[in-house]
Amino acid sequence: MAHELAFAHFSFGTQVRKSPYSDAALRWGAKGFSVYNHMYIPRDFGNPEQNFWNLVNHATLADVSVERQVEIKGPDAARFTQYLCSRDLSTCEVGQCKYLLLTDQNGGIINDPILLKLAEDHFWLSIADSDVLLWAQGVAVNSGMNVQLSEPDVSPLQLQGPKSRDILRACFGDAPTELKYFRFMEYDWYGVPLIISRTGWTSELGYEIYLRDGSAGGRLWEYIMDTGYKMGLRPGHTSTIRRIEAGMLSYHADMTIANNPYELGLDRLVNLEMEADFVGKEALTRIKEKGVKQRLVGLEIDGDPFVGSNDFFWPLLVDGEQVGTVTSAIYTPRLKKNIALGMLKVEHAHLGRELVVDKLGETRGGTVVPMPFHDPKKALAAAS
Repeated sequence: MAHELAFAHFSFGTQVRKSPYSDAALRWGAKGFSVYNHMYIPRDFGNPEQNFWNLVNHATLADVSVERQVEIKGPDAARFTQYLCSRDLSTCEVGQCKYLLLTDQNGGIINDPILLKLAEDHFWLSIADSDVLLWAQGVAVNSGMNVQLSEPDVSPLQLQGPKSRDILRACFGDAPTELKYFRFMEYDWYGVPLIISRTGWTSELGYEIYLRDGSAGGRLWEYIMDTGYKMGLRPGHTSTIRRIEAGMLSYHADMTIANNPYELGLDRLVNLEMEADFVGKEALTRIKEKGVKQRLVGLEIDGDPFVGSNDFFWPLLVDGEQVGTVTSAIYTPRLKKNIALGMLKVEHAHLGRELVVDKLGETRGGTVVPMPFHDPKKALAAAS
């Protein structure tokens, strides 16, 4: 009851779900929460810049159980999963993860999940912030395919940062630390079933630990924190600084259902040549042939360091005319720059293009630059 009363300070009511780690996050200093996939996610442990330095220099543990799993099982699970996804899954192996796009009939992006292939007839889509289960159920109704769709009791944690491998080894032994990038394994933790994957939303070396029994959430959090704290582990939240440095896109911010993969430079996630059909294939074929009118770009923005991230979509101007929008912006203390992602009309989306940023009435200069802004080859995340 004490924990329920403590969390009531943040509560919006029963329609938003707590995670299995919410009370543990409070005990370890969470000061604010946001809502994602109808669930609370810790977004404030006191100092976002310190959270960033903890992540890139040591390690952080973050509650990302809001990354809900859409489970696809049954005789036609593989065919149905492919029908949802624009990327060719024919060579995906059991134990492998894939970054995917789900597109609608117009080629718009429904979600950009991570796929986990648990068996030939068993898949998870670890989703961003949209109602993928409802979309999948709607697609399944008239598909003629034999599949069972559900949201299982699965809640991931992110253990990320350069010391994450050593901490993982101290917690769970050698086997999980031998995982290759975008691979996973099943693990029994004193009778509690886990899946441990070499993935994460940081572009740092890191792992995700998928708890398959929500009743053990507090125990798992405390075990990892108690084991890792003396090794530099700190509780944290997903870092906006690090994800923009890495050019990682956030659904609802940098892309929505109104955007297609070609605008976002995600052509590699669309295979129009494969034999298999998928939702949006015809539309994306037309879009590719016709070309796009806007593209996502990286930006550097002049002036004093931003305080926090942008809560509004700032207009991008040329000669007083709006030609685009800043979607995500932040100051990075490592690069000592204001950096941003933005959507620009194609005629202005070339490197070196100078623009005016309208930051809520304050104008600043901006320049189109290459992205990602740091570690462009993802050497940190893929380190052996």
